[in-house]
Amino acid sequence: MIYLLFKIVFTEMALILTLLFRNPLRKFVIMGLDRLKRGRGPLVAKSVGATVLVVLCSAVYSAMEIQRRAREGGAINPTEEVLMANLLLQASLMGFSLFLAMITDRLHYYIKELHLVRQTLEG
Repeated sequence: MIYLLFKIVFTEMALILTLLFRNPLRKFVIMGLDRLKRGRGPLVAKSVGATVLVVLCSAVYSAMEIQRRAREGGAINPTEEVLMANLLLQASLMGFSLFLAMITDRLHYYIKELHLVRQTLEG
């Protein structure tokens, strides 16, 4: 799962960099995002985002449980330390992925609005 989360984060980062700077791919990315936001796209995106948020909350809760057991019992065993590190990595990657998805959505919106303002000022 961690490899998938890394792949998602790096893909979202590349998408944001493509939207930020003028390059040949920017027009195709904007057209692709326009098509994704039509029809059932927003519903699917919201349900996937909600699912990732629930899994994120579960990972944070599990990490807090391990932390609580460590405080009550003193030391924790190495297995729980590895589990704790894995859960924190998963939670941070999921949170960062949700944040980048929000940034991508807003960046697309602002680019579209800027394009509309430029058209109205020219014509």
